[in-house]
Amino acid sequence: MENPLLVPARRAHLVASWLLGACSLMGLTAQAGAQDLKPCRVPGIKTEVQCGVLSRALDPAQAAGVHIDVHYMVVPALARRKKPDPVFFLAGGPGQSAIKVAPMLLQQFARLNNRRDLVFVDQRGTGRSAPLLCDDVRQSTLAQQLDTGLREAAMAQCLAELKKLPYGDLRHFNTLLAMQDLDAVRQALGVSRINLIGASYGTRAALEYLRQFPAAVRRIVIDGVAPPDMVLPLSFSGDGQAALEAMLIACEKEAACRKLHPALRQRWEQLLASLPQTVRAVQPLSGRIESLTITREMVLGLIQGPLYSPPLTSALPFAISQAALGHWEAMLGLAFTAQPPRAADLAMGMHFSVVCAEDFPRIRMSANKPGKDFSDDFARTYQRICAEWPRSDMPGEFYTIASASSEVLLLSGGLDPVTPPRHAQRVAQALGAKARHIVVAQAGHGVMTLPCMRDALPRFIDAEDDTQAAAVDLSCAAGVPRPPAFVPVLQGTAP
Repeated sequence: MENPLLVPARRAHLVASWLLGACSLMGLTAQAGAQDLKPCRVPGIKTEVQCGVLSRALDPAQAAGVHIDVHYMVVPALARRKKPDPVFFLAGGPGQSAIKVAPMLLQQFARLNNRRDLVFVDQRGTGRSAPLLCDDVRQSTLAQQLDTGLREAAMAQCLAELKKLPYGDLRHFNTLLAMQDLDAVRQALGVSRINLIGASYGTRAALEYLRQFPAAVRRIVIDGVAPPDMVLPLSFSGDGQAALEAMLIACEKEAACRKLHPALRQRWEQLLASLPQTVRAVQPLSGRIESLTITREMVLGLIQGPLYSPPLTSALPFAISQAALGHWEAMLGLAFTAQPPRAADLAMGMHFSVVCAEDFPRIRMSANKPGKDFSDDFARTYQRICAEWPRSDMPGEFYTIASASSEVLLLSGGLDPVTPPRHAQRVAQALGAKARHIVVAQAGHGVMTLPCMRDALPRFIDAEDDTQAAAVDLSCAAGVPRPPAFVPVLQGTAP
């Protein structure tokens, strides 16, 4: 789960980083069994797949009221004698379309598709499921992308437009209802149990599905755990600060980085102290030279995206040193490089509907402390937007973690700036003896994509029983090294 307001090049996106109910509820899924899958083509997938749609009440308390279409896609298993329990992928954000990120995930999890159907559900508010979209700002000026005040004004305009939609009652776009939609898809497919794989926000969705429908869960993998009680607007600051501090310490310990940037920490502090300042810089996407005033908040947003990925983090010392000298091209270019592909675009209306309902009301009771540099600017931005955003009242039980009766695998990157291991540790404790938490010390936001995990995770899902699943060897990830500091070619290789 990342901050789309402070991360300039990724503020409308999210790595498939955050970071997707039951037929007894108000009779909403009574018609699910009548829905048929139809052959379809999805951009980025070479073969024909199957697509379906379910009509769902926007408000479960008004079964005869406004309905929305929830779209889903099934990639059929290759084997004739397939396993009866499919794998459901839960997208991140909140705001990602699961169907749009499916082509990337299919490459990663091709082995799972041998004997299991793979299912992708566009959560309500995303993709084609009653989307809550705001204007794409990536081709706008740097000032428009970096200035939080302008972004807040844009969100206010977006809110006014979203309210005009036929399904514009934004109180009914939250994780609790989305998981009831997901279970309706399970029932439509006629399967009794499913496997769940979720990353970032998708981990919160998986935990909520487990809470509501424990009997329907066979096995779970959650990567970059974002529990319902993390209070994103506040935890973001302290967790980001910890990742920044880890980068500074790594440079101080590494000979090559220490030689190239002997006073990196001081340069960083001097850079922040020099702000705001008016600069001229190249917009990385358009190539235009623009003039803008860069503030402290903007700089913190610029470094947040690269902190998600250790290979990009390795270039931050160079970018910071250059910015301290008045050269902003490296920092801007690095931040824009950190943006995920277009398939991961966020439905920002859905993003705020979820965060404003689930995280914002708990800010006052949170024990999270802001970071020294990141402070609470992020939280204040969300407070201003959420103060006007329609939101549902979440029941107290939503913030509880259900005990797991089958194996759950939790994955964390030790350098993750948004969902570090501390969140997964307490979730694993609440899940109980069936939970297994793996920390990859030198990984960032997202562990599933590491090469050795491509074999290990399918073995975990494919294991015939929980004993075999618990015995799957995941030690391969322990030795993943932190990338060395970036050395510009013109400066040569430092000893």
